Amino acid sequence: MNAVIVSSRRSFLKSGAVLGSGLIVGFTVPAGRRLMAQVLESPEFAPNAFLRIAPDDSITIMLAHSEMGQGVWTTLTLLIAEELDADWNTLKVEHAPAAAVYASPQRGFQATVGSSSIREEFERYRRAGAMARALLIQAAAIRLAQPPSSLRTEHGEVIAGNTRLRYGELAEQAATLPVPDPATLSLKDPAAWTLIGKGALRLDSPEKISGRAKYGIDIQFDGLLCAVVARAPMLGGSVRTFDATQAKALPGVRHVVQVPSGIAVVADHYWAAKRGRDALQVQWEAANGSVILDSDQQRQDLTALTHTRGQVVAQRGEVDQAQKTAGKVIEMAYTVPYLAHATMEPLNCTVKLSDDGCDIWVGSQMQTFNQRTAAKITGLAPEQIRIHTTFLGGGFGRRALQDFIAEAVEVAKAVNVPVKTLWSREDDMQGGYYRSAFAQHLRVALGPDGRPLAWSQTTAGQSIFPDAPGIHPTSVEGMSDSPYIMRSPAYRVEAHSPRSNIPVWYWRSVGHSHNAFVMESAVDELAHATGQDPLTYRRLLLESDPRHLGVLNLAAERFGWGRTPAPGRGHGLAVHQSFGSYCAQAVEVSIEAGNIRVHRVVCAIDCGIPVNPDNIKAQMESAIVFGLSAALFGQMSIKEGRIQQSNFHDYRVLRINEMPQIEAHVLPSTESPGGVGEPATPPIAAAVANAVFALTGQRLRELPLRPSSST
Repeated sequence: MNAVIVSSRRSFLKSGAVLGSGLIVGFTVPAGRRLMAQVLESPEFAPNAFLRIAPDDSITIMLAHSEMGQGVWTTLTLLIAEELDADWNTLKVEHAPAAAVYASPQRGFQATVGSSSIREEFERYRRAGAMARALLIQAAAIRLAQPPSSLRTEHGEVIAGNTRLRYGELAEQAATLPVPDPATLSLKDPAAWTLIGKGALRLDSPEKISGRAKYGIDIQFDGLLCAVVARAPMLGGSVRTFDATQAKALPGVRHVVQVPSGIAVVADHYWAAKRGRDALQVQWEAANGSVILDSDQQRQDLTALTHTRGQVVAQRGEVDQAQKTAGKVIEMAYTVPYLAHATMEPLNCTVKLSDDGCDIWVGSQMQTFNQRTAAKITGLAPEQIRIHTTFLGGGFGRRALQDFIAEAVEVAKAVNVPVKTLWSREDDMQGGYYRSAFAQHLRVALGPDGRPLAWSQTTAGQSIFPDAPGIHPTSVEGMSDSPYIMRSPAYRVEAHSPRSNIPVWYWRSVGHSHNAFVMESAVDELAHATGQDPLTYRRLLLESDPRHLGVLNLAAERFGWGRTPAPGRGHGLAVHQSFGSYCAQAVEVSIEAGNIRVHRVVCAIDCGIPVNPDNIKAQMESAIVFGLSAALFGQMSIKEGRIQQSNFHDYRVLRINEMPQIEAHVLPSTESPGGVGEPATPPIAAAVANAVFALTGQRLRELPLRPSSST
């Protein structure tokens, strides 16, 4: 796409110009007249949508993505700072407004999902920094009457011999210069990087430690009311009738209104709203259609489906014939349950409708869709919906949904006052969205050397997008493209996507979260069936996959694989590729009072160019704890159509005294960056299950992992 070259700062800002392959450099963001007036009249140098430099030398980076603990507040900033040669101490960060200029070049919308932030922005953010640096050098060259090629930059200054000009003092002049030709913009050679690969201290830590960080739940202003919503206690249920007489009589309750999701009680503060909701008298009616009343029965139904022919997702060769003639065929069955996202910050969304549009303050992963959702409900144009992204107290996919946004807009529209709609943790756990439950059945024929000759595998579970044609890729990712299957001479992968009343959605690592458990547990079974060491067997099957082998070998080496475990301890490992990265884990476990105790996890990650190694290690630890909590405890069970778990007392997460020692090792790489927020979650359940087998001889094929009482 050709760049639009303009000659002045004001016309540049208005142009919405597009630079090169996806770098949108215009600063025109459709966030309302007041914001535009502020931008256009600001004395700051804003060469593109991603940064601005003030006369006091401060540099503000605009994040197109949301910070929910994964570190993009720092890592995306680091990309710009590298090419800009900025002084790290002058950097500030803000969440960008929702605007087309911040849409992902790959996706076409603004979102933070799929461990994509660095993968999508590695080029674009660096080019934003390079453009600003080029304009600052050009401004200095004019002031000093020297050719730009004679100047260099360092720590927020342009340097010519003994003369140093601060970026802040050049900003005003740089703002008058035309946009440079994209072809003249050169990015640093990796050998010259001073930040990429070296890392930096997290910029959001001081904000969070001091309490200055603003989360959605912190939003407060004069005239703001609080709402809670009574939703159906049974999945898919709806309101039949309600009586709000007692609720309206309580102090602080201002309004009781019906909205599509239930009955909203709007009050002066949360506790008045909650008491009002408790006082409501509501008759509910159950959902029509495919209704799941019992998760135990559903597990049996899914398992039965896996023994029938499903829709073919991938196949090669004559699988059935090869299995009939093979000397050894291993048959396996696995199941995984529904899981909750269980974000630490409960869901919330603040909405203020006004004559010129709608302001929404929310911790969101999907700004573009927030605009569209609110526009549809209010009848406003999308550009009249102003999304103010706050810090997110955890996302894991839950804050990529629109249900809580839509509900908050409906409430504000119904009462015509600013309202913060707040969910309790119980509200979300019992009436939210879940990771799908799945069952899988495998039959693998083995040759004399132990290699698979024919591999058949059938999965059954709800699709995230049930109306999409065929089998949605997230149901089979990490399985249908597994190197274990793809390297088999014959294979067939089939899937069923039954419908139900249970709402399901993306969950941290999505389909990889359950398919990695199945694949890596199954391969461990095959290794033992052939009498081979699990590491040796994986090396055999992955001999043509160097990045798999790289992390596998590093994790095994640092773990000390092959040494005899201490008495009462067992060792296991797993390796999996997801989101453009490769991750291997080796673990040590024991059984204490009938429960699995994980003592040590050694993790190796190949995520391509490691932009911020310390943050990568932190994300490995985070994803391991998340995945380990699910592996050991996670389960949303259903009885009589109702979710049984409600909070962390019965939906357990790993506690501090249960934390294993975690070592994370990052492989050096020159490959394009992969994701790091999710890839360490998929392997951990299988690694633990395999370690339990090595210790006890029990093969645990169901999550959460629960050894028999006889051990």
